Amino acid sequence: MSESLKDKVAVISAVGSGFAKATAELFAKKDQCNLVLVDINEKGLEQTAKNCRDFGSKVIALNKDVTKADTFKAALDECVNNFGKVDFLINYAGGAIRVAPIEEMDDDVNRKIIDLNLSSVIMSCRTFAPQFKNQGYGKIINVSSACDRRSWAGWSVYSAAKAAVNSFTRCLYTELRPNGICVMLLVPGGSNTGFQAAAENVEKFEWDEEFAVRPEHFADMVYTACSLSKGGCATEMVLYGLAQDVSGY
Repeated sequence: MSESLKDKVAVISAVGSGFAKATAELFAKKDQCNLVLVDINEKGLEQTAKNCRDFGSKVIALNKDVTKADTFKAALDECVNNFGKVDFLINYAGGAIRVAPIEEMDDDVNRKIIDLNLSSVIMSCRTFAPQFKNQGYGKIINVSSACDRRSWAGWSVYSAAKAAVNSFTRCLYTELRPNGICVMLLVPGGSNTGFQAAAENVEKFEWDEEFAVRPEHFADMVYTACSLSKGGCATEMVLYGLAQDVSGY
């Protein structure tokens, strides 16, 4: 059983490109969902916000850094002050930053990878959990990676951060489930998005694009999970493109 997202409120991070952009625009196009959009990339953020407004959604755009705790406080305040609630918290923000042998990964880069991929998710969920508990409902989606399931050389620190997101999400599900809150994990395979351009040493994936997973595939999956009526929770969603070899170690 599914429900319309009309009059619902979604907070989505990293909307300047890729999966998050496609998700925000689908939410707006299908149901004019109310949106609080977050990205450090001001140009990308504003373009996505404009697209969503053109579809009829009310949009609040926050040009902020997800590695800072005040970003999520600001997002929560905007939800409460403008809509009186929040239905969906979708933590897409993340990135490899650098892919290299471990001896070439300095401590500063490692901290940035962990902050962007793990600490940001923890801060986001910590900030919104009291509001969800007070409401007695809500859905949280955290984003891991195929790298938390398979192993490839050079991806060790990023993989460790994403594996931690997996464990954090599973524990949070058990913690928040009694409060009527659904916590879900999205595990994406590789896709040709802005991810490559934002990470050092990551090349464009070379494969048949007809069989590759695309941002709109993730948007469809997340929309379906969010539209499930209360009581239904897709605790884990895994989506790989047929073009990608995910055999790994």
